[in-house]
Amino acid sequence: MQLSSLLERFNEPETLKMAKLGRELRAKGFDITDLSLGEPDFDTPDHIKEAAKKAIDDNYSHYTPVAGYPDLREAVCTKLKRDNNLDYTPDQILVSTGAKQSIANIIMSIVDAGDEVIIPTPYWVTYSEIVRMAGGEVKFVHAGIESGYKITAAQLEAAITDKTKLFMFSSPCNPSGAVYSKEELAALAGVFAKHPDVFIMSDEIYEYINYEGKHESIAQFSEIKNRVVIVNGLSKGYAMTGWRLGYIAADSTVIKACEKIQGQVTSGTNAVTQRAAITALTGDMRPTAMMVTEFTKRRKRVLELVAEIPGMVCSEPQGAFYIFPEVSNFFGKADGEDKIDNADDLCMYLLNKAHVSTVTGKAFGAPNCIRLSFANSMENIEKGFSKIKEALAKLK
Repeated sequence: MQLSSLLERFNEPETLKMAKLGRELRAKGFDITDLSLGEPDFDTPDHIKEAAKKAIDDNYSHYTPVAGYPDLREAVCTKLKRDNNLDYTPDQILVSTGAKQSIANIIMSIVDAGDEVIIPTPYWVTYSEIVRMAGGEVKFVHAGIESGYKITAAQLEAAITDKTKLFMFSSPCNPSGAVYSKEELAALAGVFAKHPDVFIMSDEIYEYINYEGKHESIAQFSEIKNRVVIVNGLSKGYAMTGWRLGYIAADSTVIKACEKIQGQVTSGTNAVTQRAAITALTGDMRPTAMMVTEFTKRRKRVLELVAEIPGMVCSEPQGAFYIFPEVSNFFGKADGEDKIDNADDLCMYLLNKAHVSTVTGKAFGAPNCIRLSFANSMENIEKGFSKIKEALAKLK
């Protein structure tokens, strides 16, 4: 059978691949500690679940508007004003089936074949692959551990060409946990102001999981706001990964374009999820605060555990729930059976020998790193890092 050549343009997400391998080993009876998780290990708050139950009883069981229920789009506007002091109107909001679909809508709406898309590394695995699906050309800009995994205005200026159409980044960042300050964003905005044909996609899905204080959005800078497309959703901040709801806030021209594409792919998002989302966005935020408090405790402990592992170099994440250590000190070493040549090898070694699931940094554009999640219980974190420390000590 001859399938589409489109399939050759992009790769399977490494995060999903590692989760699959971990499940396969667990099914064989191995005690796998999962530190590859990309979702909160908390349940959806009760008041949100109650709103969903009421929606079912109220017969929200029909097709929804492609862009989302009007009162949900209004709720997103209320949230953006309350939390970010950003003014948007409902016609500048589009609701999608998860933030991943939001990102796909944006890229398909903006990027033509041959357009350049600038992505700072490390980056979330899906950015580059959707750009390639759309026929765009990915241009990576390196940001290493020495710069806190953040690029400078000078790096951005040097990367922009007359082919640049879009810039994509996240803050807080998956996988590094880097958070751009207001001053750093202002410097980037100053560069974009000189290049009026470049769109900016700001992925803010980890907004609430921020250990530095107030979240800052690049959309606050009025001179570029009409070209900024904010991506957000309910998965991380409200522990609603399986509910599948993301949204974008942007100029109405971009919203209409994304709505046109979504109308041919999925149409409107799940009705019950949308009703629950209104309650999530406008209701009690204490469960989110409690979740972040627990992540803060775990982050502190994880950094202590990493410091006990010789050869693992780590910066302190400012947001999200990952650490992203530099592990090249282990390259070239072996335990007598397996030799570690790169981060991929190290992740497979930890999975097969330590029975701990992690994700290679190569998937995020940082081949000397691995990603470890602390979206797991403190007990499992302690156990996982103990097994990692023991396995790495055998590499000589």
